[in-house]
Amino acid sequence: IVEHQRQHGLRFGESAVALGLANDSDIVFALSQQFHYPYTPDERRATNAELVLASQPFGKQAEAFRAIRSQLMMKAFNPHEPKRALAIVSADSGDGKTFFTANLGVALAQLGGRTLVVDADMRTPRLHELFGIPNVSGLSGILSGRQEDNVIYQAPDIPSLYVMPVGVTPPNPLELLERPAFRLLMGELLRKFDHVIVDSPAQVHGSDA
Repeated sequence: IVEHQRQHGLRFGESAVALGLANDSDIVFALSQQFHYPYTPDERRATNAELVLASQPFGKQAEAFRAIRSQLMMKAFNPHEPKRALAIVSADSGDGKTFFTANLGVALAQLGGRTLVVDADMRTPRLHELFGIPNVSGLSGILSGRQEDNVIYQAPDIPSLYVMPVGVTPPNPLELLERPAFRLLMGELLRKFDHVIVDSPAQVHGSDA
């Protein structure tokens, strides 16, 4: 490989692919290990292709999320300011909140800090689908006062990233989020995690995240 690299002026990985000793997926995986970026294995990528920072860590969308992360680290997550959760909101369902929340969570986790993404979209929860985790228990149970175990899951293949799903879909989602328990829960989570990102329902008000 090194000899071919010198003769043709290519990168090591490009030479390995040209010689048939590796494929593009092998090269991306090697780069992800070298630069400490989580990378979703081929056998799992079909189930979470929307996680572009894990499935395509060097693509244009991934770079855009890293640029957004840099802005947030300077402004919203200033270490000299009190810690606060970041709520991702939009006017309507289908605007891409879950896609944005999930990938921003991956981007923050890539920095090494403990990052939690919370699915508070109790009408149309999808974070559990993107990350391939159970949705038996979660935020709705906590806010309803039920004693539940396993409400926070480690995101598969992505170190430092954790997910709290909705759990059972409640009939009164906005009322649950407006209870004092939600504010108290956010305060507790901020003590345990470096970053907390909340996928909020469309047109949510008064969450104080």
